[in-house]
Amino acid sequence: MHKRHSRLSTLVSFFKRADLFLLIICTLLTMFGIVAIASVTDGGTKYIIVQTVSMFIGIAAFLVFTVIDPDLIADKWVYLVAFSTVFILGLIPFGHDDGTGNNAWYRFFGIGVQPSEIVKVIFIVLMSKQISNYKERRELDKPKNVALMLGHWLFVFGLLFVVTSDLGSALIFMAIFIVLMVAGGVAWYWLGAGAAVGAAMIPLAWNIVLKEYQRERILAPYDPTIDPKSEGIRWQTTRTMTAMKSGRLNGVGLGNGKLNIDAKHTDCIFASIGEEMGMIACAIILIVLMIIIIRCCIVGIRSGSTFGMLICFGVAAAIAFQTFINVGMCMGISPVIGITLPFVSYGGSSIVALYSAVGLVSGVKYRPKPVRHSIAIQ
Repeated sequence: MHKRHSRLSTLVSFFKRADLFLLIICTLLTMFGIVAIASVTDGGTKYIIVQTVSMFIGIAAFLVFTVIDPDLIADKWVYLVAFSTVFILGLIPFGHDDGTGNNAWYRFFGIGVQPSEIVKVIFIVLMSKQISNYKERRELDKPKNVALMLGHWLFVFGLLFVVTSDLGSALIFMAIFIVLMVAGGVAWYWLGAGAAVGAAMIPLAWNIVLKEYQRERILAPYDPTIDPKSEGIRWQTTRTMTAMKSGRLNGVGLGNGKLNIDAKHTDCIFASIGEEMGMIACAIILIVLMIIIIRCCIVGIRSGSTFGMLICFGVAAAIAFQTFINVGMCMGISPVIGITLPFVSYGGSSIVALYSAVGLVSGVKYRPKPVRHSIAIQ
């Protein structure tokens, strides 16, 4: 009887301390995405099964990462860095491009696994821990430590871009890094110097690193002379914009989408939803994603821990950047660089990684505030 009461108390305590609001709202958004995927793929059984199974695996990951102390994860940084490196390098002999031109997926029994999604979660934890450690020792702005933080990001960014040529995924890591550096309190002169160096490196990266088709993708939304007939680089964006316009406010109805759109269940699902369910549905998706982002930030601000705050801000940054680029691609205001819409687009790796990431946020809420923070409030 006592054991049963103890287990019940533990369960009640978990539900009180975990961020179930975040879990519920993410799950509802994913379920909405499954409906949209089923509609635009004409009831594609494989896509529905993979996405549904991924959602349940993601929910399990959310619960696990809520309970596991991220400090314990960060303490294994050597193994995590080694895993991330091998996981990405393995794409050289075993990777597939899935028709995207980016060698960014493993294929297992017909199902793709994208290493960048898993490595993203690891990067958020390790970079957050690195910054918080330096800050607690009051050594955040020492040149050596700034160089180490920069080197950490450049290593992951460079490795991912060189191995996969996936500019979109690599840029997410850049967005996370910038947000964590600012949120962590790195001195303005370092941020200014970094911005200046980055600006100076743009011509070099543009002319030497980026391939011609990547340069054209970046310029296409802003240069009408590139593919003026929309037969190449602009074809996809032209189709998505036409689809969204045809949907108007209420859409043409589930399953009634007529326009031919590539990646209509993955990168372009926002346009597919716009056509079939209208701008009202699109607005609801953006509002829900905004609520998720704001919730992550609120949990971080209330955490009383630099490490916890940075994890939450890193997760919020990843979701916000992905949302902005994905929606921008469909609306023709940002380059087509292959980024999924969080919690909505088809993709098992993305779904599991996203639930793991918001699980980390829930874990920050789950753990009590540091004693020094509680005393300060009193």
